[in-house]
Amino acid sequence: MRLALLLLLLGSVASPAWSQQRQRARAYGLAIGVLPTGPLNAITDVEGVRVGHTTVVQGKTVRTGVTAIIPHTGNVFQQKVPAAVYVGNGFGKLAGTTQVQELGNLETPIILTNTLAVGTGLNAVVDYVLRQPGNEQVRSVNAIVGETNDGYLNDIRSRSITEQHVRAAIEQASSGPVAEGNVGAGTGTVCFGFKGGIGTASRRLPAKLGGYTVGVLVQTNFGGVLQVNGVRVGETLGQFYLSEQLKDKADGSCMMVVATDAPVDARNLERLAKRAFMGLAKTGGIATNGSGDYVLAFSTHTGLRVPYASAEATQTATVLTNDAMSPLFLAAVEATEEAIINSLFKAETTTGTDNHTVEALPLDKVIPLLKKHHALKP
Repeated sequence: MRLALLLLLLGSVASPAWSQQRQRARAYGLAIGVLPTGPLNAITDVEGVRVGHTTVVQGKTVRTGVTAIIPHTGNVFQQKVPAAVYVGNGFGKLAGTTQVQELGNLETPIILTNTLAVGTGLNAVVDYVLRQPGNEQVRSVNAIVGETNDGYLNDIRSRSITEQHVRAAIEQASSGPVAEGNVGAGTGTVCFGFKGGIGTASRRLPAKLGGYTVGVLVQTNFGGVLQVNGVRVGETLGQFYLSEQLKDKADGSCMMVVATDAPVDARNLERLAKRAFMGLAKTGGIATNGSGDYVLAFSTHTGLRVPYASAEATQTATVLTNDAMSPLFLAAVEATEEAIINSLFKAETTTGTDNHTVEALPLDKVIPLLKKHHALKP
């Protein structure tokens, strides 16, 4: 808390007042999909998952930040969680993926930031893990750091992100509601030609299907032809890939993090991650050549955790069957789609480096359009 206060006084951490002026999609009657949400409709509906942001806004040119996702409340390095990575389009820098793919587990917080801050994020996470009580003998850490390029609004070459910013995001992480839009790693992003940002959503399965929760958090910075609950918003507004306005702005990236409390092993977590990419497609994302679109999925189920050190040569665990995965697949598709839409609904018009301005999605035009096409609840 002292660190967060210090950064706030320095002007590097902010909770912009504008983030409270626009509401999430459901506040306008937009209910995506058929499954119910969790209580917060956020990735933090998965018990134990925490999210923290550091928002870095300095002068007229720096618009960037860090978002941290922590899988559980314990020492993640000592109690690793099963995990998987799916690469939709690999024009990006998601550090630490090969070990996740090889071993099928995750051992650190997940950090999202801008493209040129990945190295800083790695150093900060390694330092954080080495300093944790119980990790005094640790000599290898596989940090996970993802990114999108916020260079249109942010002076990315100034490399303004510091290790202190990364540590602050981790230290501030909480299990409550998640700030969205122009916060953390979404501060300087652009999505479908509008202001992008951080978005989150969740789905909870009925008790007869296990009552499991799937939560998703996204960092949106990509292009395509925006659709909102099936309505062709981007085309109607004249703002879409290959339209004159966006010929130079379609490329970008989307980082998607999927969490679940269901007992799912690494193999089926990869299958779950693939469905998140289907959620991106439902919003109109097309994974252009220059887009880095990644999904990182993990399970918090305590019966599947992998201890750092164990005297046992074998591990016994109960996991869901392939046939039992389909409801979770639907949950991942719906939660990802809604998380992306939430990132757009909550983001605010931003002016940044080189006096570039990216307008927020015009809700005054979008909501009547959704009503016209019966895409809102009556």
